[in-house]
Amino acid sequence: MTIDQAIHDFLEIAIQKGYVHPLDRILKQNQLLALLNMNEFDTSITSSEPALLSEAKKLLPVFIEYATSNDIIEDNQTEKEIFSAKLMSLFTPDTSILNQTFWQHYTGVGPEYATQYFYELSKDNDYIQTEAIAKNIEFNSSSPYGTLELTINLSKPEKDPKAIAAAKTSAASSYPKCQLCLENEGYAGHLQHPARSNHRIVRFPLNNETWGLQYSPYAYYQEHCIFLSEEHRPMKINGRTFENLFSIVEQFPHYFVGSNADLPIVGGSILSHDHYQGGNYSFPMDKAPLIDTFVLDEFSGVDFGIVNWPLSVIRMTANDKTALERAAVYILEKWRGYSDPDADILAFTKNIPHNTITPIARRDGEAFVCDLVLRNNRTTEEHPDGLFHPHADVQHIKKENIGLIEVMGLAILPPRLKEELEEVEKYLLGEENSIQPMHLTWARKVAESNTITKETVKETVETAVGHVFQRVLEDAGVYKLTDEGLAAFKRFISVL
Repeated sequence: MTIDQAIHDFLEIAIQKGYVHPLDRILKQNQLLALLNMNEFDTSITSSEPALLSEAKKLLPVFIEYATSNDIIEDNQTEKEIFSAKLMSLFTPDTSILNQTFWQHYTGVGPEYATQYFYELSKDNDYIQTEAIAKNIEFNSSSPYGTLELTINLSKPEKDPKAIAAAKTSAASSYPKCQLCLENEGYAGHLQHPARSNHRIVRFPLNNETWGLQYSPYAYYQEHCIFLSEEHRPMKINGRTFENLFSIVEQFPHYFVGSNADLPIVGGSILSHDHYQGGNYSFPMDKAPLIDTFVLDEFSGVDFGIVNWPLSVIRMTANDKTALERAAVYILEKWRGYSDPDADILAFTKNIPHNTITPIARRDGEAFVCDLVLRNNRTTEEHPDGLFHPHADVQHIKKENIGLIEVMGLAILPPRLKEELEEVEKYLLGEENSIQPMHLTWARKVAESNTITKETVKETVETAVGHVFQRVLEDAGVYKLTDEGLAAFKRFISVL
């Protein structure tokens, strides 16, 4: 395909999709020419066959090849990503038009139609990296708590050595302050910051503030989105958090929304910017039943229960979101100051707090549902990474923080495991291998407890990894689902 044909088809797709107005064709055409350092264009070109006019991002290789061949960009991953995002920005409506269209869809048809429009745009303009996400390895594993879901995350591209070397010598930047700030919208990016030219954010009102809605570029589940504060401020779990979560699921009732905990070890990877994650997805934890119920007289309209889940979860359900907010704040405040040395739970070490909550909200018909996951980030000599964190014997599979997504039963495993588990498979088959020493003890146990053939080895390893993830979640639970653990859980409930 010629570069002129690619330009013509790119604009044709953008107009057909409704992202570019027909009156803007020449404007966008000339902006594309400028980006490609072209002074000439064949205006007599007609569109390619309809089958070739499905996705604009499929034309990116043509543009990238032209740009590298003509020394417009260097032939490295970072330059290609920045250039691709600039191209796709021309395909993408400006923020004002996007927001106008989104809210027209919201009021005219409904919230689900509006988010679907924004989600499709974010895939069409290559902000959501669908091709990269497709590389992820996904499998399920049965457990006493239901089916757990696991993903080996291969979607985020590894930086090439040249880019890493160049980044070391480049000046540090404080703009944008972090990767969640609104200032990322349309930001070109550089060696130390991802390309965001094609990034757009929907603004929405949230308890007298303006917040942003965007999708995750490396989505881990259906319509994986991020709700972010306009102000760059630290994560904090408090009464305002619950007001926000319930307001979000009121505005977007087809989405769940949850917050990472606000303390190190048990929190997410970004604690510096107030935000929540959500999406149109039902996680294993959502499907987990209650193993017990209880009543709090102060909150007569709220149903309470303990969830059959490896982490310690109180599930609350009510039609009145204000009552649910009050109950959530009450339990949070009680948990913040609660200690039970017999259960290894200490609220403070000197003045350092340990207790917090990972809250998740969703709708069930007209009802509001809120899961409060009790967390504690205390460390000990025996468990220096965290008493309620994956213990040393399972860190060969997962040593990172157990954040919101893992809490709900979806493991996000590091990319190193793809090759490492292939070597484990060879080891189990008695073939020549380069198994990592940290996997040996585990691999021997897998070999002892399974009959392994070439046909079954992959499934055997995946099942074994699933069992490790189950242990990871159990380690993160402050109350184990044993008689002793449930008795301790009920001691906490008795003080509510």
